[in-house]
Amino acid sequence: MSTYEALSLMLSFGMLVIAILKFKDNDKNT
Repeated sequence: MSTYEALSLMLSFGMLVIAILKFKDNDKNT
Protein backbone atom coordinates (compact mmCIF):
# COMPACT_ATOMS: atom_id res chain seq x y z
CA MET A 1 0.00 0.00 0.00
CA SER A 2 2.78 2.42 0.92
CA THR A 3 4.64 1.68 -2.31
CA TYR A 4 1.48 2.29 -4.35
CA GLU A 5 0.91 5.62 -2.61
CA ALA A 6 4.50 6.70 -3.23
CA LEU A 7 4.26 5.67 -6.89
CA SER A 8 1.00 7.58 -7.35
CA LEU A 9 2.47 10.66 -5.68
CA MET A 10 5.60 10.48 -7.83
CA LEU A 11 3.55 10.09 -11.01
CA SER A 12 1.37 13.11 -10.21
CA PHE A 13 4.42 15.17 -9.27
CA GLY A 14 6.22 14.13 -12.46
CA MET A 15 3.22 15.10 -14.59
CA LEU A 16 3.09 18.49 -12.87
CA VAL A 17 6.81 19.09 -13.52
CA ILE A 18 6.44 18.06 -17.18
CA ALA A 19 3.47 20.41 -17.57
CA ILE A 20 5.48 23.29 -16.09
CA LEU A 21 8.48 22.53 -18.30
CA LYS A 22 6.27 22.40 -21.40
CA PHE A 23 4.65 25.71 -20.45
CA LYS A 24 8.07 27.34 -19.96
CA ASP A 25 9.32 25.89 -23.25
CA ASN A 26 6.28 27.22 -25.11
CA ASP A 27 6.74 30.62 -23.49
CA LYS A 28 10.38 30.72 -24.62
CA ASN A 29 9.49 29.69 -28.19
CA THR A 30 6.88 32.45 -28.37
